[in-house]
Amino acid sequence: MKLNSLTKHYSVNNRELIVLDRFSLEVEKGTIVALLGPSGCGKTTLLRLIAGLEEYSSGEIILEEGEEGPVSFLFQEPRLLPWHNVLSNVELVLRPFIKERKERIAKASKFLEMVNLLHYSRFKVDQLSGGMRQRVAIARAFAYPARLMLLDEPFQSLDQEMRLSLIKAFLGLWEQERRTTLFVTHNITEALLMADTIVRLSSKPMGIVDTTKIDIPQSERSLQDPHLLYLMGELHP
Repeated sequence: MKLNSLTKHYSVNNRELIVLDRFSLEVEKGTIVALLGPSGCGKTTLLRLIAGLEEYSSGEIILEEGEEGPVSFLFQEPRLLPWHNVLSNVELVLRPFIKERKERIAKASKFLEMVNLLHYSRFKVDQLSGGMRQRVAIARAFAYPARLMLLDEPFQSLDQEMRLSLIKAFLGLWEQERRTTLFVTHNITEALLMADTIVRLSSKPMGIVDTTKIDIPQSERSLQDPHLLYLMGELHP
């Protein structure tokens, strides 16, 4: 995916607020790119533009073959439907794509099993902890047949132990699917554990400060790794 000279501005009280000003970025197919920047710099706005939830003022978004079509969006909060059980929350995103209910149930169950929630399939959403709800949201995001994933700080409200557990669950699914992923965060630890490339951003109008590539496979990363500890120090403001 390529973002070429994206510009986005709003009119606020008869004044022009520029959020993005000719912003360009290339995300290699099948990789995870973390956008690391301060709150309010425009990261979420960028995701909304890519997802088609807002229109950009100028520029272009170019998707590679296989990245076209629907986009899978993982939000800060799980956004599950409380009147559906766990299985139905995952299965319902498959309804436009798979006609047979039995096939949908089988596929949804597979993704729930991969996040260790298959035994909770019949539970209602309000019977789950916050971390379990976000696991359901992760399973649903991967069940949705999109080759492009957008993550808007989905682990932000969780404690460190739960955050690390969910990162592990996400990466377990991603290793099998290898979907192109753009990941917004202001948490350096998340970026170091998940991303192939970390793009550090400035405040609005959002710009790129620097780019860091990590060659260590995600499955082999540890917060005790000397190289990651070095990068952590480099990335701290």
